Amino acid sequence: MTTKLDVNGARRRVDAPADTPLLWVLRDQLDLTGTKYGCGMGLCGACTVHVDGQAVRACQTPLSSVAGKRVTTIEGLGKPDALHVLQRAWQAEDVPQCGYCQSGQLMSAAALLARKPKPSDSDIDAAMAGNICRCGTYDRIRRAIHRAAAELRSGRPA
Repeated sequence: MTTKLDVNGARRRVDAPADTPLLWVLRDQLDLTGTKYGCGMGLCGACTVHVDGQAVRACQTPLSSVAGKRVTTIEGLGKPDALHVLQRAWQAEDVPQCGYCQSGQLMSAAALLARKPKPSDSDIDAAMAGNICRCGTYDRIRRAIHRAAAELRSGRPA
């Protein structure tokens, strides 16, 4: 089955069965390997991407459900020479240790800030609850989200 997708602003065509998880289409067919395989059951958040602005688990999202929709991966969040505000905050707060979960963490955080520009700690905890970090950088993640939110509100680097 040929499916038309909009991935990171580019029109793409992929040939795969309708029930193929989006994660494998992104990684194996489109060579977008920033989205990680974690648990395969949608529980850890490593595979989080945006579909029409909503955070979804790519390992549990069938290709057929994203046809004609906007898909954004970590590669589309920012560019090396123009990092997303969250990516800059992640660096400033020294969030990553092993880094494996971080693309999913960033995508969940970006979806949160898009819908709630001034999140409280409880808002952050609720939005990020499904993203597991085995290194335990949760306090730094929370600080980075607050830093990014402050920068977005002020228009100046925090």
